[in-house]
Amino acid sequence: MGQVTIYLDKEIENKLKTAAKSSKISVSKWVANVIKEKISTEWPADVVELAGSWNEDFPTLEEIRSTVGDDTQREPL
Repeated sequence: MGQVTIYLDKEIENKLKTAAKSSKISVSKWVANVIKEKISTEWPADVVELAGSWNEDFPTLEEIRSTVGDDTQREPL
């Protein structure tokens, strides 16, 4: 397992320690989780679960666009 050394100012260090403590995990584990989250290339599970979850009353694209008027004519450049 790799090790990384980072330098933080006192304010950031205190916020980091507070966040780790409130999550009930070590500072190292908290930082590793943040890095893992930031470099992930997959959607979070709670977002994937939302796919297709809206009900049948959700309007179709055609219904949404039917309420939009025509664009105005652009001025020539």
